[in-house]
Amino acid sequence: MFSGLVAATGEVRGARPAGGGHRLEVRCTLAGEPLEPGESIAVQGTCLSISACLEDGFVADVSPETLARTTLRSLRPGRRVNLERSLRLGDRLGGHLVSGHVDTTVAVLSVHPQQAFRTLRLALPTALAPEVAEKGSVAVDGVSLTVAALGTGWFDVTVIPVTLAATTLGERRAGDAVNLETDLLAKYVRRAVEGRGPSLATLLAEGTWDAEG
Repeated sequence: MFSGLVAATGEVRGARPAGGGHRLEVRCTLAGEPLEPGESIAVQGTCLSISACLEDGFVADVSPETLARTTLRSLRPGRRVNLERSLRLGDRLGGHLVSGHVDTTVAVLSVHPQQAFRTLRLALPTALAPEVAEKGSVAVDGVSLTVAALGTGWFDVTVIPVTLAATTLGERRAGDAVNLETDLLAKYVRRAVEGRGPSLATLLAEGTWDAEG
């Protein structure tokens, strides 16, 4: 489990096919105790297990399913990536609960600078729309963000200066693909509602959804 507060960025040193998936090698410096094999780490918001530790980074194996659902399939040497170590019980939760299980990749539709801030408009697939709410939380490339505006087929997130500097979001341009994970709690609410009656999408469309379900 993660918080969506990126701890550092790393640099892809190697990405090659291996065993039907990919073997990813990342150069990085992370605060805290040394990394250990088997430890979970989020790379661009994708939870991976460390296969081997290096003096200046780590190696992780990426499964075919993860390659199909995320932007990790397009990583090349020299690419900068967002990194976050998994939470420990007792850690502060400054972002929101992020599983590292990316739902899909979405396109950056536009980027609007607003002095020191930047607003990204991202595509929103119909299948995930019920799990995204205005002022709710999403993780984009592993970064916990608040949905600033929402429309049919899109949503906006505004990125603050410190996040632009500390993550890869400042590098994103219109047409780029990013990893999207919707809110974990929204998934369970949707599942519970759809399991006992009309789909949440139907309720929302008909305007019959209320807090009591």
